[in-house]
Amino acid sequence: MQQLLEMVKAAHASGDYQPLVDLIPYARMLGVECACYGEEVIFKLPANLDTIGNPTIPAIHGGVIAAFMELTAQFQLTLQMPQPGLAKVIDFSLDYMRAGLHRDTFAICTISRQGRRIGNCSVLAWQERKSRPIAQARAHFLLDASPIQESAT
Repeated sequence: MQQLLEMVKAAHASGDYQPLVDLIPYARMLGVECACYGEEVIFKLPANLDTIGNPTIPAIHGGVIAAFMELTAQFQLTLQMPQPGLAKVIDFSLDYMRAGLHRDTFAICTISRQGRRIGNCSVLAWQERKSRPIAQARAHFLLDASPIQESAT
């Protein structure tokens, strides 16, 4: 856990969160990328033929979009915690607004409230323009105390 704490500190200092994203096997399999622009962290799901759910359009599978957005929210909340720990999903509600076509998809998470035990946030996913989202989500997470915090008490 100490190594994770050091990685988080280094990521905050450099603004490069990709090594942390790569620690999550599913995010790595999907090819999720992460870039920091000022205080905003934007996630990218690169176009990939393996994520196509409807080959006729072709469109990204809805489950892939949902997973990408959930990972975005979970990662953003985890980064905001004072000590590294896992944010666990309590509730995740997703509205699909238009087809996610076979192209790069982006997502950003806005945290509306983060207490000691619960975090609430919203996620917006888009492709060509942020003003034309393909999906939006609301999520509630249980913020787990890390083993570092527990051992200090």
